[in-house]
Amino acid sequence: MGRILITGGAGFIGSHLCERHLADGHEVIAVDNLLTGDRDNIAHLFANPRFTFLQQDVTNYIWVKGPLDAVLHFASPASPVDYLELPIQTLKVGSLGTHKALGLAREKHARILVASTSEVYGDPLVHPQREDYWGNVNPIGPRGVYDEAKRFLEAMTMAYHRTHGVQTRIARIFNTYGPRMRMRDGRVVPNFMCQALKGEEITVYGDGSQTRSFCFVDDLVEGLTRLLWSTESLPVNLGNPSEMTIKDFAVKIRDLAGTRSEIVYRELPVDDPKVRQPDITKARRVLGGWEPRIGLDEGLARTIAYFQKKLAGQA
Repeated sequence: MGRILITGGAGFIGSHLCERHLADGHEVIAVDNLLTGDRDNIAHLFANPRFTFLQQDVTNYIWVKGPLDAVLHFASPASPVDYLELPIQTLKVGSLGTHKALGLAREKHARILVASTSEVYGDPLVHPQREDYWGNVNPIGPRGVYDEAKRFLEAMTMAYHRTHGVQTRIARIFNTYGPRMRMRDGRVVPNFMCQALKGEEITVYGDGSQTRSFCFVDDLVEGLTRLLWSTESLPVNLGNPSEMTIKDFAVKIRDLAGTRSEIVYRELPVDDPKVRQPDITKARRVLGGWEPRIGLDEGLARTIAYFQKKLAGQA
């Protein structure tokens, strides 16, 4: 069994990765400064003797005693609300934090998987997006702090691979949803769900014709785990290629939540992508036939149940 360090381990995806690797029999060290992570996401893991939590800012240092087999670098604000409020911290964790994580992997002779994003494609001119597409990004726009942080993360990761021979893996993660997303996350899934469950207006930005592709977190974690233990060093798209408009998505969530919330429209944010759909041909090929298995209705139902419980706890 291995020893695995996960930065951003108290975050949405990070906490699910902690669970998965513990279930696989590994020792897991979660590192998080709790800027956007939440200790409640991992509270149920503290009783496990193979789990350790370190509250550290990975932009300053990452120190851990003993050997490591793998590092998973998932520390970063990841929603527009977060990285617009925390632009400098977002840039620092994508640059300095990535440098620290790669340095740790090199020191420990460990493989490393870094969390990149579909945002490296920007507002894409190619659809669906394949890994050989270089993107259409505005580096000085408000979203540029996240987009360019992740593009730098990829460049730094490949530099460590080519210069130092570090076993690197790069996951370009498309829209992912599921339990443990924050209610005030600012992304479309928690926004729509919380508004619908409260009987409030559901806010759609733009005319709702822009598209997204939604992957349930369990499917993503399976893909990430396969990628970690694979031999693929170049970027791999991970997401669900099933595409739908934001307007249709709002209607589906309203129907599943069983409310009559009115859908209202607001001005589209600057540089908001008009389309987003992963081409997962490469993932299917290099990850043993991986592809999403959980249907949208099932995944949304499980996520709505989570938010219903959270909202009930606030009452």
